[in-house]
Amino acid sequence: MTAAARKIASPVRFEDHIRNVPDFPKKGILFRDISPLLREHFTETLNRMAKLFSTSEWQRIDLIGGIESRGFILAAGLAAMKNKGFVKIRKKGKLPGPVVSRSYGLEYGEDALEMQYGKGGMLIVDDVLATGGTLTAAAELAQESGYLIQGFACLIDLTYLNHFTWQKMKARCLVRYTE
Repeated sequence: MTAAARKIASPVRFEDHIRNVPDFPKKGILFRDISPLLREHFTETLNRMAKLFSTSEWQRIDLIGGIESRGFILAAGLAAMKNKGFVKIRKKGKLPGPVVSRSYGLEYGEDALEMQYGKGGMLIVDDVLATGGTLTAAAELAQESGYLIQGFACLIDLTYLNHFTWQKMKARCLVRYTE
């Protein structure tokens, strides 16, 4: 079997392509850098994220909301792949109004998200699920903006920092770190 055939035959082990960066963005934080994974296996990453949801679940999803900024990359890719609309969930002050705003706690501070009003079934996508504060804020914000939340997808789940559930929905993730 050729190297190319082996690459196709065996699934990518995503953890091997995620770089650990200690003390970033501040001391005591271990940042999971997904840049190498997206550079080398972007299509496979999107394909596997899409498979986290069944055909009937995808039928209820009209739009994919991406959380700034790395969530934009994954959400926009999934939206294009699945022929869905894309909605930006941005940091405060980055979208023209009218917008809805929601503050939330981070693993290393506090922030706020905003989004424009809309409607339809939405899948919320982000790169990393840490404490769950960002996903919770995004869900509440999207609901307040007129969207019906259909699910959550993240590339990475830092399970040691959260037990995320929102209205009985858990985030579906490709990679889980337990420490």
